[in-house]
Amino acid sequence: MSSSQISSAALDLRRRRILFRSWHRGMRETDLLMGRFADAAIARLDEPGLAAFEDLLEVPDRDIFGWLTGELQVPPAYDTAVFRKLKRFHSHAKPLDL
Repeated sequence: MSSSQISSAALDLRRRRILFRSWHRGMRETDLLMGRFADAAIARLDEPGLAAFEDLLEVPDRDIFGWLTGELQVPPAYDTAVFRKLKRFHSHAKPLDL
């Protein structure tokens, strides 16, 4: 899987851009982590959630990957509800709650 598995036709322009950027970050691992989450959550994110996710898209791949794997500590500015949802989305320990 190399790109979004959902149709962006029903999404507004901002969400389509976010979805595209989520799948085209540069590092394959973060493409999968961010892209799969975006596929599942982008249509339901509210304005603050969209802004927080856009902020995460600006973070270098290695930092995002390190935060999600627990190798690096998440800076307080990025430890948002959306980041916690992203991390929980990829966790097998807890049920999915977007």
